[in-house]
Formats: sequence, structure tokens, C-alpha cells
Amino acid sequence: MKWQDRRKSTNVEDRRGIPAKGAAIGGGVGGGILIVIIIVILTICTGGDIGNLSDISGNTQASNLPADTAMSAAIQDDEIADFAKVIFADIEDVWTEIFNANGMEYVYPTLVLYTDYVQSGCGAASSSTGPFYCPADYKVYIDLIFFQELQHEFNAPGDFAMAYVMAHEVGHHIQTILGIMEDVQSLQSQMSQAEANEYNVRLELQADYLAGVWAHYVNKYNYLEEGDIEEALNAASAVGDDRIQEEHMGYAVPDTFTHGTSEQRRRWFYKGFKSGTLEEGDTFAVDYGDL
Repeated sequence: MKWQDRRKSTNVEDRRGIPAKGAAIGGGVGGGILIVIIIVILTICTGGDIGNLSDISGNTQASNLPADTAMSAAIQDDEIADFAKVIFADIEDVWTEIFNANGMEYVYPTLVLYTDYVQSGCGAASSSTGPFYCPADYKVYIDLIFFQELQHEFNAPGDFAMAYVMAHEVGHHIQTILGIMEDVQSLQSQMSQAEANEYNVRLELQADYLAGVWAHYVNKYNYLEEGDIEEALNAASAVGDDRIQEEHMGYAVPDTFTHGTSEQRRRWFYKGFKSGTLEEGDTFAVDYGDL
């Protein structure tokens, strides 16, 4: 993706290296409400047990490395942070344009970069939680080590794979300011767990669709390079419920899916990319078996 020497978002809180007060190892964000209100990409691999991933974080932190290696890691981390800020600026530009075209005002979210643990408006979280959006404070939280995990643990390399993740998280922000998140949360409170999971899948696939809409506009801005969309599709597939459950447990349990299958996630992202409109992304109007 063409990203160097472009505008960086100023709606960023860089908390890297700042200890988070009250954060706990392996703790979820906001307790049970997270089933509804955040996208936690890594939790789908363990059916919600994020503790199984806690050993991934920390092993490449600069403070644990030799001086020359630590310097290299710090430079790389800063470069990824710069990339994230540029992508966030692109996200701001795209959604401002879309909202204006639809007679609405876009409310900017904030990107929070952190190390190891963070305190959000939804509670405390560790880096093992993965990237997430908190509707209570309109913020997207990312420990940049996740992007290394995306490449090495999930075999989803490429800068546009990282961009897809960020665009997906902001998709949840779009759902929040449009009132979709609150409506789903209200419905889920009256459902069985299996039914609530189905609605969560719809929520997540819609966020994938919205990420695809963003990619449509980025392509129109001539920022994409050959292979970028394939990187995003590969990342979407890599975090499918079925694929990760099968890799970690040897089998998949569809009733526990909360984000969608690899095929569904790829398809809804690509649908958004081809469409570029809000109108075709109503995952709640589709029969569940046809998602």
C-alpha cells in the first residue's frame, strides 16, 4: 500500500510503554458485555479463552532484547505506529466523505496504541485480547505486537492485512454511531447464547463489509498496490471461526461461532469492496444460513 509521506491522524493516543493502572493478565474487556460490543479477533481461536494466547505477547518486547536488536525492534515498532496513523487518517477521510454524502456528520474515533496492557472505557485488557473497539469511549485499541502475530502466527502478512484489521475495528465504530450496536446488544440480552452468537456473527460480518467499503474508497484514491486486496482477503480468512477452531482444537463448533467462517469473512469484505455503499451491507436482513 502507498502510505509513506502521507497525512497521519492526530486522533491518536500513544500509550506504548506506559503501565496501565488496574490491568490484569488475561482479563477481558468489560466482562460479559464484550460478547456484544467488541471485536476480539484472537478470542475466536479458543472459544473466548484469551488466556491461551497470553504467552505470545512480551517475547519480542525491546526491553528483553540485546541493545542492537532492541534498537532495531524499536525502530520497526515506530514505523508500524506511523503506518497505523496514516491508515487511521485514511479511515477518517473515507468515512467523512461517505457520511457527508448521506447527509450525516461523522464522529471521529480515537486510536490508542499500547504495550502489554491497557485500561479502556470498557475495562482492562491485555495484548492477548487482540485489537478491539470500545463503544463506551469511541476508541480503537491496538498493541502493535498483534501485527507481528498476524504475520507469523496467522500467516497473514502484508501491510494491507494490517489495514484490514484497523478498518474492521472502525467498522464497529460505524455500527455504534448508527445505533446498530445498541440495537443488537438489546436483542442479545433476550436471547439464548446460541442465538446471541448468531447475532454477533452478523455484527462481525457487517464490520468486515464496512472494512471492504473503506478499501473501495482507498482504491479510488489510488493508494492500493498490486496484491493488497489479496492480503486483506487472506487476513479475513485467517481469522475465521472455523479455521482457527480447527487449528487449535482439531474440529469446529458452529454454535460457538461469534465472528463467521473464513469463507463468510472473505466474502463480506469483498462484497463491501466491490459495492462501496452502505446499502448492501445489511447482514441482519439475510437468513442466517445464507450469510
